[in-house]
Amino acid sequence: MTIAVIERPVMGQSTLPRLLAGPPGRGTIGVLEHEEIHGPLPLPELRGRAKRHSADRLINVIERSGLTGRGGAGFPAGRKLRSVAAERGRAVVLANGSEGEPASAKDRLLLSRSPHLVLDGISLAAYAVGADRAFLALHRHEGRLAASLAAAVATREAAGIDVVPIEIVGIPSRYVSSEQSAIVQHLNGGPALPTFAPPRTHERGFDGRPTLVNNAETLAHLALIARHGDRWFRSAGVPGAAGTMLVTVGGAVARPGVYEVEMGTPIGAVLMTAGGLTERPQAILTGGYFGTWLPIDVAWQLPLTHRDLKAVGGALGAGIIMALPDTSCGLAETARVVRYLAGETAGQCGPCIFGLPALADAVADLAYQGEYRAVRQIEQLVGLVAGRGACKHPDGATQLVVSALTSFEADAAWHQHRGPCFGVRRPPILPIPGDMADW
Repeated sequence: MTIAVIERPVMGQSTLPRLLAGPPGRGTIGVLEHEEIHGPLPLPELRGRAKRHSADRLINVIERSGLTGRGGAGFPAGRKLRSVAAERGRAVVLANGSEGEPASAKDRLLLSRSPHLVLDGISLAAYAVGADRAFLALHRHEGRLAASLAAAVATREAAGIDVVPIEIVGIPSRYVSSEQSAIVQHLNGGPALPTFAPPRTHERGFDGRPTLVNNAETLAHLALIARHGDRWFRSAGVPGAAGTMLVTVGGAVARPGVYEVEMGTPIGAVLMTAGGLTERPQAILTGGYFGTWLPIDVAWQLPLTHRDLKAVGGALGAGIIMALPDTSCGLAETARVVRYLAGETAGQCGPCIFGLPALADAVADLAYQGEYRAVRQIEQLVGLVAGRGACKHPDGATQLVVSALTSFEADAAWHQHRGPCFGVRRPPILPIPGDMADW
Protein backbone atom coordinates (compact mmCIF):
# COMPACT_ATOMS: atom_id res chain seq x y z
CA MET A 1 0.00 0.00 0.00
CA THR A 2 1.42 3.38 -0.97
CA ILE A 3 0.64 6.81 0.41
CA ALA A 4 0.62 9.76 -1.96
CA VAL A 5 2.48 12.89 -0.95
CA ILE A 6 0.31 15.98 -0.59
CA GLU A 7 2.20 19.25 -0.25
CA ARG A 8 -0.72 21.36 0.96
CA PRO A 9 0.05 22.81 4.41
CA VAL A 10 -2.68 23.18 6.99
CA MET A 11 -2.07 26.49 8.70
CA GLY A 12 -3.79 29.16 10.73
CA GLN A 13 -3.42 32.85 9.94
CA SER A 14 -0.50 33.15 12.34
CA THR A 15 2.02 31.52 10.03
CA LEU A 16 2.91 30.59 6.47
CA PRO A 17 4.17 27.23 5.18
CA ARG A 18 7.35 26.34 7.01
CA LEU A 19 8.80 22.91 6.39
CA LEU A 20 6.88 22.70 3.11
CA ALA A 21 7.67 26.24 1.97
CA GLY A 22 8.48 26.60 -1.70
CA PRO A 23 6.80 25.83 -5.02
CA PRO A 24 4.21 23.05 -4.62
CA GLY A 25 4.15 19.95 -6.76
CA ARG A 26 7.82 19.88 -7.71
CA GLY A 27 10.81 17.64 -7.08
CA THR A 28 13.91 18.19 -5.01
CA ILE A 29 14.70 21.78 -4.08
CA GLY A 30 18.36 22.49 -4.87
CA VAL A 31 20.71 24.44 -2.66
CA LEU A 32 20.40 27.75 -4.53
CA GLU A 33 16.60 27.68 -4.52
CA HIS A 34 16.70 26.54 -0.90
CA GLU A 35 18.71 29.64 0.02
CA GLU A 36 16.32 31.84 -1.95
CA ILE A 37 13.42 30.43 0.11
CA HIS A 38 15.02 30.23 3.54
CA GLY A 39 18.21 32.28 3.34
CA PRO A 40 21.79 31.04 3.83
CA LEU A 41 22.87 28.83 6.70
CA PRO A 42 23.06 31.16 9.73
CA LEU A 43 26.46 30.10 11.08
CA PRO A 44 28.79 32.84 12.39
CA GLU A 45 32.47 32.28 11.65
CA LEU A 46 33.83 32.47 15.19
CA ARG A 47 36.64 30.77 17.03
CA GLY A 48 37.57 29.92 20.61
CA ARG A 49 35.53 31.42 23.43
CA ALA A 50 33.38 33.51 21.06
CA LYS A 51 32.35 30.34 19.21
CA ARG A 52 31.42 28.58 22.45
CA HIS A 53 29.26 31.53 23.50
CA SER A 54 27.60 31.61 20.09
CA ALA A 55 26.86 27.86 20.27
CA ASP A 56 25.39 28.31 23.74
CA ARG A 57 23.14 31.11 22.48
CA LEU A 58 21.87 28.82 19.74
CA ILE A 59 21.00 26.16 22.31
CA ASN A 60 19.24 28.83 24.39
CA VAL A 61 17.08 29.79 21.41
CA ILE A 62 16.13 26.17 20.77
CA GLU A 63 15.25 25.71 24.44
CA ARG A 64 13.06 28.84 24.47
CA SER A 65 11.32 27.77 21.27
CA GLY A 66 9.76 24.74 22.93
CA LEU A 67 10.74 22.47 20.04
CA THR A 68 10.22 18.81 20.88
CA GLY A 69 11.41 15.78 18.97
CA ARG A 70 9.23 14.82 16.01
CA GLY A 71 10.38 11.20 15.89
CA GLY A 72 7.96 9.87 18.47
CA ALA A 73 9.10 10.49 22.04
CA GLY A 74 8.58 14.26 22.01
CA PHE A 75 11.66 14.98 24.16
CA PRO A 76 12.67 18.69 24.38
CA ALA A 77 15.22 19.28 21.62
CA GLY A 78 17.06 22.05 23.44
CA ARG A 79 17.54 19.92 26.54
CA LYS A 80 18.99 17.12 24.42
CA LEU A 81 21.41 19.55 22.74
CA ARG A 82 22.57 20.87 26.11
CA SER A 83 23.05 17.37 27.52
CA VAL A 84 25.37 16.39 24.65
CA ALA A 85 27.22 19.72 24.73
CA ALA A 86 27.89 19.27 28.45
CA GLU A 87 29.56 15.86 28.05
CA ARG A 88 33.33 15.55 27.84
CA GLY A 89 34.94 14.69 24.53
CA ARG A 90 34.19 15.56 20.92
CA ALA A 91 30.54 14.99 20.11
CA VAL A 92 28.87 13.28 17.15
CA VAL A 93 25.57 14.15 15.45
CA LEU A 94 23.31 11.41 14.09
CA ALA A 95 20.26 12.35 12.03
CA ASN A 96 17.67 9.57 11.93
CA GLY A 97 15.94 9.59 8.55
CA SER A 98 15.17 5.88 8.47
CA GLU A 99 11.42 6.21 9.14
CA GLY A 100 10.77 2.79 10.63
CA GLU A 101 6.97 3.23 10.85
CA PRO A 102 5.41 1.61 7.76
CA ALA A 103 2.43 3.99 7.92
CA SER A 104 4.62 7.12 7.91
CA ALA A 105 5.93 9.02 4.88
CA LYS A 106 6.83 12.39 6.38
CA ASP A 107 10.61 12.04 6.67
CA ARG A 108 10.84 10.57 3.18
CA LEU A 109 8.94 13.59 1.88
CA LEU A 110 11.14 16.04 3.75
CA LEU A 111 14.41 14.42 2.66
CA SER A 112 13.21 14.06 -0.94
CA ARG A 113 11.77 17.55 -1.30
CA SER A 114 13.80 19.76 1.05
CA PRO A 115 17.04 17.92 1.82
CA HIS A 116 19.01 21.10 2.49
CA LEU A 117 16.67 22.07 5.32
CA VAL A 118 17.57 18.82 7.11
CA LEU A 119 21.25 19.15 6.21
CA ASP A 120 21.23 22.71 7.58
CA GLY A 121 19.81 21.33 10.82
CA ILE A 122 22.57 18.71 11.01
CA SER A 123 25.24 21.35 10.51
CA LEU A 124 23.72 23.68 13.10
CA ALA A 125 23.36 20.86 15.62
CA ALA A 126 27.02 19.94 15.06
CA TYR A 127 27.99 23.58 15.68
CA ALA A 128 25.87 23.73 18.85
CA VAL A 129 27.36 20.62 20.49
CA GLY A 130 30.88 20.95 19.10
CA ALA A 131 30.72 17.82 16.94
CA ASP A 132 33.40 16.86 14.43
CA ARG A 133 31.43 14.04 12.76
CA ALA A 134 27.87 13.84 11.49
CA PHE A 135 25.79 11.01 10.01
CA LEU A 136 22.44 10.80 8.25
CA ALA A 137 20.98 7.29 8.55
CA LEU A 138 18.57 5.79 6.01
CA HIS A 139 17.21 2.32 5.40
CA ARG A 140 19.30 0.46 2.84
CA HIS A 141 16.40 -0.07 0.47
CA GLU A 142 16.15 3.71 -0.04
CA GLY A 143 18.91 3.65 -2.65
CA ARG A 144 17.52 6.41 -4.84
CA LEU A 145 16.97 8.70 -1.88
CA ALA A 146 20.48 7.97 -0.58
CA ALA A 147 21.99 8.86 -3.96
CA SER A 148 20.01 12.12 -4.08
CA LEU A 149 21.16 13.06 -0.57
CA ALA A 150 24.77 12.17 -1.36
CA ALA A 151 24.60 14.55 -4.33
CA ALA A 152 23.17 17.29 -2.10
CA VAL A 153 25.97 16.74 0.43
CA ALA A 154 28.59 16.89 -2.33
CA THR A 155 27.17 20.21 -3.56
CA ARG A 156 27.40 21.63 -0.05
CA GLU A 157 30.94 20.36 0.41
CA ALA A 158 32.03 22.05 -2.82
CA ALA A 159 30.48 25.30 -1.60
CA GLY A 160 31.99 24.99 1.89
CA ILE A 161 28.61 25.26 3.61
CA ASP A 162 28.79 22.72 6.43
CA VAL A 163 30.97 22.85 9.55
CA VAL A 164 31.61 19.09 9.46
CA PRO A 165 31.37 16.46 6.70
CA ILE A 166 27.97 14.73 6.63
CA GLU A 167 28.10 10.99 5.93
CA ILE A 168 25.11 9.13 4.47
CA VAL A 169 24.90 5.67 6.03
CA GLY A 170 22.58 2.74 5.35
CA ILE A 171 21.02 0.59 8.05
CA PRO A 172 19.05 -2.67 7.72
CA SER A 173 15.46 -2.17 6.61
CA ARG A 174 13.84 -3.46 9.79
CA TYR A 175 11.49 -1.90 12.30
CA VAL A 176 13.83 -2.18 15.32
CA SER A 177 16.82 -0.94 13.31
CA SER A 178 15.40 2.59 13.36
CA GLU A 179 15.71 2.87 17.16
CA GLN A 180 18.52 5.26 18.05
CA SER A 181 20.64 2.84 20.08
CA ALA A 182 20.29 0.27 17.28
CA ILE A 183 21.65 2.75 14.72
CA VAL A 184 24.55 3.67 17.00
CA GLN A 185 25.41 0.02 17.60
CA HIS A 186 25.34 -0.59 13.83
CA LEU A 187 27.69 2.35 13.23
CA ASN A 188 30.00 0.88 15.86
CA GLY A 189 30.21 -2.36 13.86
CA GLY A 190 27.62 -4.38 15.75
CA PRO A 191 24.13 -5.61 14.85
CA ALA A 192 21.44 -2.98 14.26
CA LEU A 193 19.54 -3.92 17.42
CA PRO A 194 18.52 -1.84 20.45
CA THR A 195 20.98 -1.89 23.32
CA PHE A 196 20.56 -1.80 27.06
CA ALA A 197 20.82 1.56 28.86
CA PRO A 198 22.69 3.10 30.60
CA PRO A 199 24.92 4.44 29.25
CA ARG A 200 22.66 6.42 26.97
CA THR A 201 23.67 7.64 23.54
CA HIS A 202 24.14 11.24 24.67
CA GLU A 203 26.73 9.94 27.15
CA ARG A 204 28.46 7.25 25.09
CA GLY A 205 27.25 6.65 21.59
CA PHE A 206 29.24 6.36 18.38
CA ASP A 207 32.84 5.36 19.12
CA GLY A 208 32.13 5.83 22.82
CA ARG A 209 31.59 9.56 22.30
CA PRO A 210 28.62 11.77 23.30
CA THR A 211 26.15 11.46 20.43
CA LEU A 212 23.18 13.66 19.59
CA VAL A 213 20.43 11.67 17.85
CA ASN A 214 17.57 13.61 16.28
CA ASN A 215 14.81 12.81 13.82
CA ALA A 216 15.10 14.43 10.38
CA GLU A 217 12.02 16.61 10.91
CA THR A 218 13.32 17.84 14.27
CA LEU A 219 16.53 19.01 12.62
CA ALA A 220 14.61 20.78 9.86
CA HIS A 221 12.69 22.73 12.51
CA LEU A 222 16.00 23.56 14.22
CA ALA A 223 17.28 25.06 10.96
CA LEU A 224 14.24 27.34 10.74
CA ILE A 225 14.38 28.39 14.40
CA ALA A 226 18.04 29.37 13.98
CA ARG A 227 16.96 31.69 11.16
CA HIS A 228 13.73 33.14 12.52
CA GLY A 229 13.93 32.81 16.29
CA ASP A 230 12.00 31.20 19.11
CA ARG A 231 9.08 33.67 19.07
CA TRP A 232 8.48 33.00 15.40
CA PHE A 233 8.39 29.27 16.05
CA ARG A 234 5.92 29.66 18.92
CA SER A 235 3.60 31.80 16.79
CA ALA A 236 2.23 28.49 15.53
CA GLY A 237 0.84 25.77 17.74
CA VAL A 238 -0.60 26.00 21.23
CA PRO A 239 0.88 26.60 24.70
CA GLY A 240 2.99 23.62 25.65
CA ALA A 241 3.05 22.33 22.05
CA ALA A 242 4.76 24.88 19.85
CA GLY A 243 5.27 25.00 16.10
CA THR A 244 4.08 22.82 13.27
CA MET A 245 4.45 19.12 12.54
CA LEU A 246 4.25 16.82 9.55
CA VAL A 247 1.40 14.33 9.72
CA THR A 248 0.86 11.27 7.54
CA VAL A 249 -2.87 10.81 7.01
CA GLY A 250 -4.31 7.60 5.56
CA GLY A 251 -7.19 5.19 5.59
CA ALA A 252 -10.71 6.32 4.76
CA VAL A 253 -9.85 9.83 3.52
CA ALA A 254 -10.14 11.27 0.03
CA ARG A 255 -6.53 12.50 -0.23
CA PRO A 256 -4.12 10.34 1.78
CA GLY A 257 -0.74 12.00 2.17
CA VAL A 258 1.59 14.15 4.22
CA TYR A 259 0.34 17.45 5.61
CA GLU A 260 1.94 20.20 7.65
CA VAL A 261 -0.29 21.21 10.54
CA GLU A 262 -0.01 23.36 13.61
CA MET A 263 0.49 21.48 16.83
CA GLY A 264 -2.84 21.34 18.64
CA THR A 265 -4.92 21.00 15.47
CA PRO A 266 -7.92 18.73 16.18
CA ILE A 267 -7.70 15.32 14.53
CA GLY A 268 -11.03 15.85 12.82
CA ALA A 269 -9.80 19.06 11.23
CA VAL A 270 -6.77 17.25 9.83
CA LEU A 271 -8.97 14.52 8.36
CA MET A 272 -11.23 17.09 6.72
CA THR A 273 -8.23 18.87 5.22
CA ALA A 274 -7.19 15.54 3.72
CA GLY A 275 -10.30 15.72 1.56
CA GLY A 276 -12.72 14.52 4.18
CA LEU A 277 -13.86 10.99 4.93
CA THR A 278 -14.78 8.55 2.20
CA GLU A 279 -16.66 6.25 4.59
CA ARG A 280 -18.14 6.54 8.05
CA PRO A 281 -15.25 6.05 10.50
CA GLN A 282 -15.32 3.88 13.60
CA ALA A 283 -11.83 4.52 15.02
CA ILE A 284 -8.57 6.36 14.45
CA LEU A 285 -5.11 4.89 14.80
CA THR A 286 -2.76 7.53 16.19
CA GLY A 287 0.99 7.29 16.57
CA GLY A 288 1.67 4.36 14.27
CA TYR A 289 2.18 0.71 15.14
CA PHE A 290 3.43 1.55 18.63
CA GLY A 291 0.40 3.82 18.95
CA THR A 292 -3.22 3.36 19.94
CA TRP A 293 -6.69 2.95 18.50
CA LEU A 294 -9.14 5.62 19.64
CA PRO A 295 -12.93 5.54 19.06
CA ILE A 296 -13.96 8.20 16.58
CA ASP A 297 -16.08 10.11 19.11
CA VAL A 298 -13.01 10.42 21.35
CA ALA A 299 -10.54 11.25 18.59
CA TRP A 300 -12.45 13.75 16.45
CA GLN A 301 -12.01 16.86 18.65
CA LEU A 302 -8.74 15.73 20.21
CA PRO A 303 -5.86 18.21 19.73
CA LEU A 304 -2.65 16.86 18.27
CA THR A 305 -0.38 17.22 21.29
CA HIS A 306 1.48 14.66 23.35
CA ARG A 307 -0.34 15.80 26.49
CA ASP A 308 -3.88 15.61 25.06
CA LEU A 309 -3.37 12.23 23.45
CA LYS A 310 -1.72 10.80 26.55
CA ALA A 311 -4.69 11.96 28.64
CA VAL A 312 -6.98 9.55 26.76
CA GLY A 313 -4.45 6.74 26.52
CA GLY A 314 -3.33 7.69 23.04
CA ALA A 315 0.05 8.47 21.50
CA LEU A 316 1.20 11.15 19.06
CA GLY A 317 4.24 9.13 18.03
CA ALA A 318 5.66 10.06 14.65
CA GLY A 319 2.51 11.89 13.55
CA ILE A 320 0.34 9.19 11.98
CA ILE A 321 -3.45 9.37 11.65
CA MET A 322 -5.22 6.42 10.03
CA ALA A 323 -9.02 6.49 9.74
CA LEU A 324 -10.66 3.06 9.99
CA PRO A 325 -14.06 2.85 8.25
CA ASP A 326 -17.08 1.09 9.74
CA THR A 327 -16.85 -1.57 7.05
CA SER A 328 -13.36 -2.71 8.12
CA CYS A 329 -12.45 -4.94 11.05
CA GLY A 330 -10.20 -3.27 13.59
CA LEU A 331 -9.29 -6.64 15.10
CA ALA A 332 -8.14 -7.96 11.73
CA GLU A 333 -6.08 -4.82 11.11
CA THR A 334 -4.50 -5.20 14.54
CA ALA A 335 -3.77 -8.89 13.95
CA ARG A 336 -1.85 -8.05 10.77
CA VAL A 337 0.22 -5.39 12.52
CA VAL A 338 1.02 -7.54 15.55
CA ARG A 339 2.11 -10.38 13.29
CA TYR A 340 4.40 -7.95 11.48
CA LEU A 341 5.82 -6.63 14.76
CA ALA A 342 6.38 -10.18 16.02
CA GLY A 343 8.55 -10.77 12.96
CA GLU A 344 10.52 -7.56 13.46
CA THR A 345 11.81 -8.18 16.99
CA ALA A 346 15.42 -7.90 18.09
CA GLY A 347 15.29 -11.51 19.29
CA GLN A 348 17.19 -10.60 22.44
CA CYS A 349 14.76 -11.65 25.17
CA GLY A 350 11.87 -14.00 25.95
CA PRO A 351 9.03 -11.46 25.53
CA CYS A 352 10.09 -10.92 21.91
CA ILE A 353 11.18 -14.46 21.04
CA PHE A 354 8.19 -16.25 22.57
CA GLY A 355 5.70 -13.67 23.84
CA LEU A 356 4.99 -11.62 20.72
CA PRO A 357 4.52 -14.61 18.37
CA ALA A 358 2.09 -16.12 20.90
CA LEU A 359 0.30 -12.79 21.18
CA ALA A 360 0.09 -12.53 17.39
CA ASP A 361 -1.45 -16.02 17.26
CA ALA A 362 -4.01 -15.12 19.93
CA VAL A 363 -5.07 -11.88 18.21
CA ALA A 364 -5.33 -13.75 14.90
CA ASP A 365 -7.46 -16.44 16.58
CA LEU A 366 -9.85 -13.75 17.79
CA ALA A 367 -9.98 -11.89 14.48
CA TYR A 368 -10.16 -14.80 12.04
CA GLN A 369 -11.25 -17.87 13.97
CA GLY A 370 -13.67 -16.43 16.52
CA GLU A 371 -11.93 -18.37 19.28
CA TYR A 372 -14.14 -17.84 22.35
CA ARG A 373 -11.20 -17.93 24.81
CA ALA A 374 -9.04 -15.56 22.76
CA VAL A 375 -9.68 -12.35 24.72
CA ARG A 376 -8.74 -13.98 28.00
CA GLN A 377 -5.63 -15.46 26.41
CA ILE A 378 -4.67 -12.08 24.95
CA GLU A 379 -5.04 -10.39 28.32
CA GLN A 380 -2.86 -13.04 29.97
CA LEU A 381 -0.15 -12.70 27.32
CA VAL A 382 -0.17 -8.91 27.57
CA GLY A 383 0.49 -9.23 31.29
CA LEU A 384 3.41 -11.55 30.62
CA VAL A 385 4.97 -9.43 27.85
CA ALA A 386 4.42 -5.76 28.75
CA GLY A 387 7.25 -4.11 30.66
CA ARG A 388 9.45 -7.20 30.58
CA GLY A 389 11.43 -6.72 27.39
CA ALA A 390 15.04 -5.67 26.95
CA CYS A 391 13.80 -2.78 24.77
CA LYS A 392 10.48 -1.01 24.14
CA HIS A 393 9.45 -3.17 21.18
CA PRO A 394 7.14 -5.55 23.11
CA ASP A 395 5.65 -2.61 25.02
CA GLY A 396 4.67 -0.87 21.79
CA ALA A 397 3.00 -4.00 20.44
CA THR A 398 1.06 -4.67 23.63
CA GLN A 399 -0.08 -1.05 23.83
CA LEU A 400 -1.63 -1.40 20.36
CA VAL A 401 -3.35 -4.67 21.33
CA VAL A 402 -4.78 -3.28 24.58
CA SER A 403 -6.18 -0.26 22.73
CA ALA A 404 -7.79 -2.59 20.18
CA LEU A 405 -9.55 -4.61 22.89
CA THR A 406 -10.85 -1.34 24.37
CA SER A 407 -11.87 0.45 21.15
CA PHE A 408 -13.31 -2.69 19.54
CA GLU A 409 -14.78 -4.25 22.67
CA ALA A 410 -18.18 -4.90 21.08
CA ASP A 411 -16.51 -6.41 18.01
CA ALA A 412 -14.39 -8.69 20.20
CA ALA A 413 -17.54 -9.99 21.90
CA TRP A 414 -19.15 -10.59 18.48
CA HIS A 415 -16.08 -12.48 17.25
CA GLN A 416 -16.00 -14.69 20.34
CA HIS A 417 -19.67 -15.63 20.22
CA ARG A 418 -20.59 -15.46 16.51
CA GLY A 419 -17.34 -15.83 14.62
CA PRO A 420 -15.45 -13.44 12.32
CA CYS A 421 -17.29 -10.38 11.02
CA PHE A 422 -17.71 -9.34 7.40
CA GLY A 423 -14.96 -6.73 7.81
CA VAL A 424 -12.18 -9.34 7.90
CA ARG A 425 -12.72 -9.83 4.16
CA ARG A 426 -12.23 -6.14 3.34
CA PRO A 427 -8.92 -5.02 1.77
CA PRO A 428 -6.60 -3.96 4.59
CA ILE A 429 -6.18 -0.29 5.48
CA LEU A 430 -2.85 -0.36 7.32
CA PRO A 431 0.27 -0.79 5.17
CA ILE A 432 2.57 -3.71 5.93
CA PRO A 433 5.98 -4.02 4.21
CA GLY A 434 5.83 -6.75 1.61
CA ASP A 435 2.03 -6.57 1.41
CA MET A 436 1.53 -9.40 3.87
CA ALA A 437 -1.62 -11.41 3.37
CA ASP A 438 -4.39 -11.54 5.93
CA TRP A 439 -3.83 -14.03 8.73
